[in-house]
Amino acid sequence: MNVEVVAVGTELLLGQIVDTNSSWIGEQLALAGINSHYQTKVGDNPDRMRTVIGQAIERSDAVLITGGLGPTHDDITRDIIAELTGRPLVRSDELVVKIREMYSSRGQEMPESNLSQADVPDGGWPMEQQPGTAAGLVVPVGDEPDETCVIYAMPGVPYEMHEMMLGTVVPDLIGRSGETATIASRTLRTWGVGESNLGEMLAEEIARLDDPGVGVTLAFNASGIEGLKIRLTAKAADDNAVKVLLDDEEARVRSIVGPIVFGVDDAQTRATVPQNMEAVVLATLRSMNLTVSAAEMATGGLLTSRLLDVPGAGDVLIGSVVPQNEAMAATLVGTTESLEGEAGARALVVAVGERLGTDTAVASGPATAGENGLSTLWLATLVDGNAECLEVTFPSDRNRLRQYATITVLNALRLRLQTAS
Repeated sequence: MNVEVVAVGTELLLGQIVDTNSSWIGEQLALAGINSHYQTKVGDNPDRMRTVIGQAIERSDAVLITGGLGPTHDDITRDIIAELTGRPLVRSDELVVKIREMYSSRGQEMPESNLSQADVPDGGWPMEQQPGTAAGLVVPVGDEPDETCVIYAMPGVPYEMHEMMLGTVVPDLIGRSGETATIASRTLRTWGVGESNLGEMLAEEIARLDDPGVGVTLAFNASGIEGLKIRLTAKAADDNAVKVLLDDEEARVRSIVGPIVFGVDDAQTRATVPQNMEAVVLATLRSMNLTVSAAEMATGGLLTSRLLDVPGAGDVLIGSVVPQNEAMAATLVGTTESLEGEAGARALVVAVGERLGTDTAVASGPATAGENGLSTLWLATLVDGNAECLEVTFPSDRNRLRQYATITVLNALRLRLQTAS
């Protein structure tokens, strides 16, 4: 079974609202082992909606639509569905009563415009779940429901859509597909190697995975401060079989790329805390009963902010200093000499570690702008009283420079802690 997702709403195209619904729906379909080959966004325009939804009907076994089920003039999803399926809208007395009761329970009178939300394409039916005034709709496209496409229309309000998706749509799709397969993904987070280099490292493995019989696919996703991600996706009969495939492929990838993998996100575990660099470093420090401090010139406090976003960071991160000029940095170090270059980064990391009395420390020196929109800076780590420095070149754009410097110096500390453990 192939499923298509269509998100309706001009606000999605204008960037006023981020379409998180489609990504969440895609995850639920994957967990249920249902293929989803297309996701489309379309504005509240009748002609374009006819084109997009009509195309989805032609090429998919099921179409999941979110949005456009409200009571206002631009909420026309049910009208377009009725037109495309040749099923005229019929007002449901049962839905009218239900919507009126929702208003009366709040001490309000239902506006007459809400009556349109009780309209259902003839031959379709409302979903049982209805947390708001918008009813979800199930509408077969033809006269033979088991042989034709079916449309599931849900409101765009996330919590309302979630309830309908889990209560009606997913179970119904599983029943229609007759499949019990599971699709799951595991994301390996890496840092220290560019996307093209990583592609070359994994070229032979990617070629091996091209065989459909393997059951696993591999893709890259460059995500800035979150690292360069390697997404592994497997499909098998059940959760255990999928886990075996993912475990095997993760081991293969790790054997090829080595210690650049710093964290793993696994959709099967529903982890609430992403394994980003700062979470991994803090967990490692905590397991070794070590504390950390930071001196941030180039990173400008971003490193400290990222660390503090991790729950419980305060028992590991003792403090930080964010000097924004050499005079302030010199006060920390206790010198009048320039803090640029390797010597400056070394002095900063040693000074902050000593001043705050921490077992480890990280530091970023000042960035020096160069040619071609790039800047050079020195980063430093302190472990067991020994400072190590590295020179890096990043885009001069302030935001990207801070992000790349933050994840790079934390990664340097991670690698040193691995050696020390």
